[in-house]
Amino acid sequence: MRAEYDTEADALSINLVDARPWDESISIDDTYCHLAMSQGVAVNIELLSPSRSLHFLDAAAKRAGIDPDEVQAAARSALAAPDRQVTLRFSPSVTTQ
Repeated sequence: MRAEYDTEADALSINLVDARPWDESISIDDTYCHLAMSQGVAVNIELLSPSRSLHFLDAAAKRAGIDPDEVQAAARSALAAPDRQVTLRFSPSVTTQ
């Protein structure tokens, strides 16, 4: 997962998978959050004004079928290192019995 926060645009982009052409955009929120799709697969989450709208990421992650904690971690990493791309790799979660 790759994420980048553009301070000039005040926009956060989270690439969920390697770039594919997008053929659909799903509005999680009409103003702040959109989920880009490619052939039915979620490929990117775009978030405007993340300081006010991080809460939309959980809904976007659930719609994409991915762990909301991973999306939140990517967002927070990008916000901590603005105007640079951050890359995160997640291992499968370990459950205890």
